[in-house]
Amino acid sequence: MIDAPLTIVGDPDGRRTRLLRDAVDRQGGRAPRVIGWEHLIAGTVPRFASHEIVWLDSPDGSRSVDALLRGPGEQSRIADGPRWYRSMCAAAASLRGGLHLTDAADLPVMFDKRACHARLAAAGVPVPDSPTSGGTAPLVDATAVRDAAAAAGLRRYFVKPAHGSSAAGVVAVETASGNRVQARSSVEIASDGRLFNTLRVRKYVGADRVDALLDAVAPETLHVEAWIPKPTVAGCPADLRVVVVAGRATHAVLRLGASTMTNLHLGGRRGELHAAIDGLERSGFGWTRALGVAEAAARCFPHTLCVGVDLLPSVGWRSVRVGEVNAFGDLLPGLRGLPGRAHGLDTYEAQLRALPEWVGDVAA
Repeated sequence: MIDAPLTIVGDPDGRRTRLLRDAVDRQGGRAPRVIGWEHLIAGTVPRFASHEIVWLDSPDGSRSVDALLRGPGEQSRIADGPRWYRSMCAAAASLRGGLHLTDAADLPVMFDKRACHARLAAAGVPVPDSPTSGGTAPLVDATAVRDAAAAAGLRRYFVKPAHGSSAAGVVAVETASGNRVQARSSVEIASDGRLFNTLRVRKYVGADRVDALLDAVAPETLHVEAWIPKPTVAGCPADLRVVVVAGRATHAVLRLGASTMTNLHLGGRRGELHAAIDGLERSGFGWTRALGVAEAAARCFPHTLCVGVDLLPSVGWRSVRVGEVNAFGDLLPGLRGLPGRAHGLDTYEAQLRALPEWVGDVAA
């Protein structure tokens, strides 16, 4: 634990802040100051002293902050994502002074799936094939989406809001001969045409229904990438979230999906990690090599202390690709660190332990 004042910029009443405060207390550190995102957005956060540590946390969770970032409305709505992105990036960039654990210059890349995909690919990190990597002309409707996917040779693909999270607005599309098409998504289209993110994955069958769905999400700025068939564990599709702290993979969770989407809030659950380790070892790819892929992705953001990397293993665990890199991917309550890496520590404790050396390296 570094002996320097720590300020959390986040939700003063949120679970993330509580968990971090508890971790600081367990590590014997001084109680951190907390500044709400409302003040950051309003531009009223004073300049930090050069020795202060600034822990920028997620703006998610607060209804009032959500309204400031993208305008008033239901938090579950799928709308105004580009506005949220611009507002969030501008607010983060307004922080002045101090030592930042999340680099404001990294956020615009991690929160734009197209830009993140391109940065990873340029660094040799394996990613799914994508016709929108790096940013292309906006896909304005279903026809543009289907044309882009077809030009890339994709028959099964994911369509994702470029600035979205938690699978909000994601559509998994499957096409077959004879122009047959179906899709799965947690999107619900209300009678008035508004879109909402729900906790249930729906199936949309037929070109008309799928096209209507894609037309509806198109204003969110779309990223298209190949659908990587996943291995199954206990009959469920499986992937991994790996937390990388100061360049080292410290935590991993096996996510088992109730559908093709493994997000835990969509009915997914944590599986026994040994199933992934055993599968990767049997295939010859190797567990250590898989963690190395996550670490290579994190090295693309060297000025950010901690990222959550989504690893997409292939069928048979024969390879892994990186789906996304999450700036705030450390919210995994109760998860303990990997043996020999952060054994016995939660994700917050691991970051606090890594701070002294990491701050020294960054300052150098």
